Amino acid sequence: MQRVTITIDEELMSALDQYMEAGGHRNRSEAVRDLVRAGLLKTPETDDGARACVAALVYVYDHETRQLSKRLMHDHHSHADMSIATLHVHLDEATCLEVSLLKGQKSEVEHFAGHVIGERGVRYGQLVVVPADVEQAEAPHVHRRPTTRHAHHSN
Repeated sequence: MQRVTITIDEELMSALDQYMEAGGHRNRSEAVRDLVRAGLLKTPETDDGARACVAALVYVYDHETRQLSKRLMHDHHSHADMSIATLHVHLDEATCLEVSLLKGQKSEVEHFAGHVIGERGVRYGQLVVVPADVEQAEAPHVHRRPTTRHAHHSN
């Protein structure tokens, strides 16, 4: 690992300490590495639309909007290869929240998410993308707690 020295004003340092505490980071270096990784994922230079990813699409919609529920269901069914799971929650009499877990080529996942978020009646939408190499996702791994050793298998 490389050692880097940076200068940060008091206000930013306070925000970093809050981020570190809220995120459960053991030290500032861990927190800064986490922030740098997240920032690099958002830069156009590192954006590889062909890269495999997993993602969470979160959106809130008015289920009273004409045919919206049917259109959303159709969209998910027509992209079944991309959909892992969906959680549906009724927020009130007319509003639903869905969280859809997706996998696939980043550009295709983003295109699908943009289509869903752009549907008339969808009030809010956000996509969180995590890069994932298929080979790594299929390989067994160990979590930090030794009691949770297990292998993941693809569907």
